[in-house]
Amino acid sequence: MNAKNTMNTQHMRHIRRAALATGVGAVLVAGVLVFVPDRDQGPATPGPEARARAAVGAGAPASLPDVAALIRDREAWLRDNPGDAGSWAVLGAAYVERGGLRADTAYYPKAEQALRRSLKVTPGERRNPAATTGLASLANARHDYATARKWGEAVRKADPARWTTYPVLIEAYNGLGDYPAAGKALDKLRALRPGTPRVLSVSSAVYRDRGWREDAAAKADEALTKAGTSAEKAGALHALGGLAWERGEPKEALRYYDAALKVARDHHPSLAGRARVLVALDRADEATQDYQSAIAERPLPEYALELGELYDSLGLDGDARSQYTLLRDRTTRARADGVNEELLLARFESDHGNPRAAVERLESEWRRGHRSMRVSDALGWALFRAGEPGKALPYAKRATEQGMRSALFSYHQGEIERALGMDGPARRHLEEALRTNPRFSPLLAPKARAALDALGELPGGGPKDVYGNGEYTPLSPAPSAPPRGTAPSAATPSVAPSRSAAPSAPSGPSVPSVASVPSASSARSGSVSTPTVPVSAPPDARN
Repeated sequence: MNAKNTMNTQHMRHIRRAALATGVGAVLVAGVLVFVPDRDQGPATPGPEARARAAVGAGAPASLPDVAALIRDREAWLRDNPGDAGSWAVLGAAYVERGGLRADTAYYPKAEQALRRSLKVTPGERRNPAATTGLASLANARHDYATARKWGEAVRKADPARWTTYPVLIEAYNGLGDYPAAGKALDKLRALRPGTPRVLSVSSAVYRDRGWREDAAAKADEALTKAGTSAEKAGALHALGGLAWERGEPKEALRYYDAALKVARDHHPSLAGRARVLVALDRADEATQDYQSAIAERPLPEYALELGELYDSLGLDGDARSQYTLLRDRTTRARADGVNEELLLARFESDHGNPRAAVERLESEWRRGHRSMRVSDALGWALFRAGEPGKALPYAKRATEQGMRSALFSYHQGEIERALGMDGPARRHLEEALRTNPRFSPLLAPKARAALDALGELPGGGPKDVYGNGEYTPLSPAPSAPPRGTAPSAATPSVAPSRSAAPSAPSGPSVPSVASVPSASSARSGSVSTPTVPVSAPPDARN
């Protein structure tokens, strides 16, 4: 009996490897294993290699142990089967995923070698779409969005029904600032794969960038409900936490981040998010510990920048310099691995280094076609810091007019307008920044309040000398509102709420455990319906 079980085990392993080598998804792998002739064992569930293969193939979040298992499995297979183009593509995509999970850009050159090896064995985006899409994903990871668009559009042209191409294209279009193209790609993606966790997560991110916060929260909430893995659940909870943070609700954001960390203890984006909101809650010691833990696990340069600015706000100049040195070291290493960190370096230089160098970096990015709202905002701020507010203002306006409600963008525009003597617009944008998120930055939020105080209160009363006779003419009184329950008459037309106004944020219950995570729609009466207007439609077409 032991010999029989050993043979069956070996047979099962052989079938699993063969299935993975030919690109069979996790469901098919599980289905193959069901028919292994062993009456003593029930249906086998997908192992870590199969789980990672399914996630990586769909561009969905995967756990680090599963990705590591998939890499070991494909490396071992390819040592004996170097002509397997499908396995080279799987290995390359897994390297990209591991590089992101570990914040280790050294995996990106290895990913490029594996993906190009796959295309050498089986060339062409029609015959080998997995390798071509993998190169697009790699380009996105390196922040080379023009190259990502090139590879992604080649696959889309060859096979428009291949749904996994569209999330990659959406990321590339967003990086280039081509938001109409991203909207059209999302419309196509939703038509091909409606209601899946991956598509819901992508939809939430696109809606957030458009400023449609309630829609973004509803999609993230639905993605959480339908998530099938811990990585997917943690990603959805992190998205909900980010939305709560951006609308100035740090306690709500903290509940989501804590819930995400209970689901996946190594989810470093949620650990950094937790640190961010702890700063806003005046719990700087805890925030420092969380940042240090996040950096120890995943030494991302943006985490070093945030921790350095926290130290700066606390007057800990030496500790801040240590983090800025780490940022420079990590970006230098990333550049050697083909990663473009110009935007992050420019943000650092604008506030902590050489603003003129920041302008040069960002103008180069602009010429490359990287014209996202984030690049536009950073270039405007760099020009302002370099003493050119007149040149800065058009870029700042371009960033704020894209739709995303960002306290940082509003603050930057307000300061630029204040420098130009545009007191009214400056006051409006500084107020908007502090209304959106009163604690958006430990360094800049206090400066926003000081700038607003310096502008003073808006002068009271109405305009004088309206008719040119030197006399003061008071404004006509506003029409009184009709009694409650009375329909407005023709003389008092109802006024539709402004579309530019931020929608009211839902307030969910507390989160004592992952099982009772607040639903983003829990405070609404009735269920949240999925928007039926295409994402690519103009804003006025939305309800």
